[in-house]
Amino acid sequence: MGSADDAPIQVLLRGPDVNKLFEVGDSVMKIIKGIPGANDVKLSIDKSRPEIQVKLNREKMEQLGLNVQLVGSTLNLAFAGNTDLQYSEGDDDYNLNVRFDKFDRNKIEDIGSLTFLNSQGKIVELKNFATIIQSLGPNKLERYDRISSLTVNSSVFGRPTGTVGDEIKAAIKNKLHPGDVTINYKGRMEQQSEAFGSLLTAIIFALILVYLVMVVLYNSYLNPFVVLFSIPVAVIGALFALALSGESLTIYAIIGMLMLIGLVAKNAILLVDFTNKLRDEGRTIKEALIEAGKERLRPILMTTFAMIFGMLPIALASGAGADVKNGLAWVIIGGLTTSLLLTLILVPAVYMSLEKYKEKLMKYFQGKKQMSAIIGNV
Repeated sequence: MGSADDAPIQVLLRGPDVNKLFEVGDSVMKIIKGIPGANDVKLSIDKSRPEIQVKLNREKMEQLGLNVQLVGSTLNLAFAGNTDLQYSEGDDDYNLNVRFDKFDRNKIEDIGSLTFLNSQGKIVELKNFATIIQSLGPNKLERYDRISSLTVNSSVFGRPTGTVGDEIKAAIKNKLHPGDVTINYKGRMEQQSEAFGSLLTAIIFALILVYLVMVVLYNSYLNPFVVLFSIPVAVIGALFALALSGESLTIYAIIGMLMLIGLVAKNAILLVDFTNKLRDEGRTIKEALIEAGKERLRPILMTTFAMIFGMLPIALASGAGADVKNGLAWVIIGGLTTSLLLTLILVPAVYMSLEKYKEKLMKYFQGKKQMSAIIGNV
């Protein structure tokens, strides 16, 4: 059900002039209606409410001995009423609303004939110092950070909210020159922007923590890089799975990628850890990698397939609210699948290449030390 405040697309306009806000708001509405996927575009304020405006002539009021406070309070008492008086009966108190009779407040002429007592004790009619007109006005006034505001709301249908939001931002930036009106983006657009930034920071910290944990595990700064090479492969599979399933990159999908960092690194850790163990027993790099691939293939297959099949019910669900979590499941399934197929090839290749470079560097520095020792003896 919801309300206008729940609209996924919310363009907040702020400025000192309310008329200018409505003018810019109409332009923003035309732009949003031209974006595919934008639906039910409307303003947060209805400006078609009939109203009667009383425009005071300050010079005449001063000549007649009247002030704005007196006129305003008298108009309010006559048409809105005043409940300062009370009637008491026993233990009950009743408010008495004092105002004009309905017969005296039916027409515009009734307002013009309202009388005021000036400072000289003379009676003056409102129509003698004010212009009374009937017009259309807003049904309410909005303020954001104490500045007059107006919001253009829109729902989204058939396309991702993020994509529609980005196109709206680009179109408004290219086509609209609002002057002194400030434009901000609220609703789900703001939430996604904040959430994506927070999740990106979480992913970076997750990569750093995974690397530091493996540095402690292997007592090496080089071997953890081998494990981290499996993560880009998983990200490619995750994005490919999203494209095949027709899902969009939502907050939940990014959470799935955050989970992949730990799930995918597990396969590479199994290979690297067992390879290091075999090398400590005296095997060559090539023999250790081949043997580790054979011995660790079964646990890698078992754990990966268990997670993939465990995510399938979530990925294929179609009940209420299932569309929110489908992307998370497809990200994990795609990432684990490509990780399973490519990690068994990529990780050993990277491991062997890094070890070769390591040996070359060690020979290079040993040669420099020997050269320095010879020069020192000479």
